[in-house]
Amino acid sequence: MSDLLPLFVNLAGRRVVLVGGGPVAAAKLVQLRAAGADVRVIAPDLHADILASGVDVARRPFAPADLDAAWFVVAAATPAVNREVAAAAEARRILVNAVDDPPNATAYLSGVVRRDGVTLAISTSGEAPGLTALLRQALDAVLPDDLGVWMDEARRLRAGWRRDGVPMADRRPLLLTALNDLYAHAAAPADGASASAVAHTTAAASASPRRRQRRAPGRLGFVSLVGAGPGDPDLMTRRAAARLRAADLVLFDALVDDRMLHLARRAQRFFVGKRAGRHALTQPEINTVMISAARRGRSVVRLKGGDPFVFGRGGEEALALAAAGVPFDVVPGVTSALGAPALAGIPVTHRGAASAFLVVSGHDVDAFEQSVGGITAEGANGVTLVVLMGVARRAELAGRLLRKGWRAALPAALVVEAGTPRQRVWRGTLNDLANRADTGVGEDDGPGLLVFGAVAAFDLSGGRDSRRDETDGNEEVVKGRHVIS
Repeated sequence: MSDLLPLFVNLAGRRVVLVGGGPVAAAKLVQLRAAGADVRVIAPDLHADILASGVDVARRPFAPADLDAAWFVVAAATPAVNREVAAAAEARRILVNAVDDPPNATAYLSGVVRRDGVTLAISTSGEAPGLTALLRQALDAVLPDDLGVWMDEARRLRAGWRRDGVPMADRRPLLLTALNDLYAHAAAPADGASASAVAHTTAAASASPRRRQRRAPGRLGFVSLVGAGPGDPDLMTRRAAARLRAADLVLFDALVDDRMLHLARRAQRFFVGKRAGRHALTQPEINTVMISAARRGRSVVRLKGGDPFVFGRGGEEALALAAAGVPFDVVPGVTSALGAPALAGIPVTHRGAASAFLVVSGHDVDAFEQSVGGITAEGANGVTLVVLMGVARRAELAGRLLRKGWRAALPAALVVEAGTPRQRVWRGTLNDLANRADTGVGEDDGPGLLVFGAVAAFDLSGGRDSRRDETDGNEEVVKGRHVIS
């Protein structure tokens, strides 16, 4: 591939076609709308965030004529659809960004650092997005804290240079001298600097809306490993909200609601999670970023869905910070293992139905089977099993439980996007899941978990109690056609 031409494009009010309707397309839509583009989304199936955005949508397959009035197109669909989009764009001389599909792209979106009117963009030609994110963080780390002061001074001087006809070739050394003078005046006002010069420097610094507070040289910053809770921002702890408000840098995962990030108004915010099976940064890279930022005196928040120490790799991060000598604390969150069932009206323990609960990961089916190996078929009647990261493998997980002797009629529940307006709950049996019953939930329909056990038949949400009869201390739970006594 030949060298790319870096280019900043004004898309405000211009038609951009976004082909694709999944979570990746929804993320690209946020970027395009932030640029003021007139976006039209085309896909047979559309993510809930796209439908809620209010943009123009066409719920159908892509057709080449869709690009007739477009200035730019983003293809976030399957490789086959992306190829079709690329061919139609080439015929119309329209640039196309094919997400994570370099062969079908003629334009590549970049990692961007924006601060105080300065925009820096980094690209790896779509071939190494993780490296792009790491370089973006590195560049941001070396930018001066008072970049806004530089912008104010450069803007002021440019107006005079244009008025006086100063040649472009002469402006760069003049600007360098002027910026050095700012620091000379501020450092040594008694050596002849005028009061007005010092006042100008102070005013320029104050005018920068995002100027960071300077810290003493060599002073360590601080890292907070913060749990964001199960989804709803109202379920965050007060301490978590306080940490976000005080943060200089927030590193957040895919399960974090955007509304939580609005609390971190003075911070830089970087996505470091995993989407569509791809990591923005590896865990060692995340550790490096946290340690580096703290050593520069910054207040860092590592924001995770649920609780940092429940399948959140918070323990690994705590060990890395301790080994590096970086001070940190842990702000617990309501783990989704408890919060999501509760929001769906499912108590993980209940007198007469479940006296214990076990939380396991469903990411690896073999490891899952080992985790539940100590629960016999008889014991399963008194234990609620909560499975995180297992929605995509639910049929195989349920099949493993059946082969271990768990009852086919054992109640099962699936809770997706708990604590958000898109929350969905499916209830059925272990056998239903093993036989791939239609749950109405796709493999990529947002974060979710599985619940197995008698309590999965409960629906205690909104004051609705699914209990029907209590006789001689034996409680019957009725849900649809399933009766567990």
